[in-house]
Amino acid sequence: MIHAAYIHIPFCQHICHYCDFNKMFLKDQPVDGYLALLEKEMELTLKTLPTNHLETIFVGGGTPTALSATQLADLCESVNRQLPFNDKTEFTFEANPGDLSLEKFEILKAAGVNRISFGVQTFNETLLKKIGRTHRPRDVYQSIEWAKKVGFENISIDLIYGLPEQTLKDFEETLEIAFSLNIPHYSGYSLIIEPKTVFYNQMRKGKLPIVGEDLEAKMYGMLMNQMATHGFEQYEISNFSKAGFESKHNLTYWNNDLYYGFGAGAHSYVNGYRKANYGPLKKYMEPLEREELPIMEEHLVTREEKMEEEMFLGLRKTKGVSIGNFEKRYGTSPLEYFSKAIQEVKERNLIDIADNHIFLTRKGRFLGNEVFQSFIGI
Repeated sequence: MIHAAYIHIPFCQHICHYCDFNKMFLKDQPVDGYLALLEKEMELTLKTLPTNHLETIFVGGGTPTALSATQLADLCESVNRQLPFNDKTEFTFEANPGDLSLEKFEILKAAGVNRISFGVQTFNETLLKKIGRTHRPRDVYQSIEWAKKVGFENISIDLIYGLPEQTLKDFEETLEIAFSLNIPHYSGYSLIIEPKTVFYNQMRKGKLPIVGEDLEAKMYGMLMNQMATHGFEQYEISNFSKAGFESKHNLTYWNNDLYYGFGAGAHSYVNGYRKANYGPLKKYMEPLEREELPIMEEHLVTREEKMEEEMFLGLRKTKGVSIGNFEKRYGTSPLEYFSKAIQEVKERNLIDIADNHIFLTRKGRFLGNEVFQSFIGI
């Protein structure tokens, strides 16, 4: 049974220099038409692949909160009409600090949204400008104040380290400010320079001052240490929370569970298939106007691929991969099936095995991608 849904809103007021998600400028786009067809996609999908209850709904982008108050209300009403959930469901909206008025917060709260994730990235004003962010630290403070005023308790912020010209001191100051916000969840990601981004083009021209691997590793070490000092548990490579505030939605991915994906460029994992929707708006909308799903490609995941995914997704979690759950799902032990790969990374002290789980060591968290790669194409 499918218990999670991701909904993609591809519109942005501004494109950040590092972003490679499916997105487009909001201005002059057929937003109302898109929202109507997004609801149509939910309706058609639930007819063919029904579920009785969703435990998590995540609305991401793009910038979902770039929608007007009326459009935001329309989107929320669509979700309420089409998707089965209740007040126990984790219902998250991604938000850009400064986009949300008090009215928009009230609309979200009234619609059953109970978790807000802000894309903050850094509290250094100079760095914010360099990475193409339009908000300023004061916008973060105001947005979080309003969110709390309306009644949101489950609030998260994203931070990025390894930004061009960022120093260890810069990152330390950002963390100090972040902890002063008194919120229960933080995500901290290293900057990855993806093709088709402003940063990628600058890098190719030799105009991007990249932070070295050593400094980036120091920043990650600082992140883990500071989170532990302030009472936040690292439950995944890049995620930290107070007890009970872990992201249920992201755990869906790391547990290799099924999920719906709605919207332009959205991905889903349903009925044994990984599917991807068309990204360009026109290609996404045209099939739905004909009452057809906008699927660009689908792949039936083999048993071998499922086992590989179980390892490299599950190892992202601090507690790692449950040997017992793996055996129940696939009828074999990961210790046997991946014996060679496990032996190699264990000898390098990158993973450990205890309490019926395989998990990354602290050293392994710094070299996670190397560990994950060792379980692919066995």
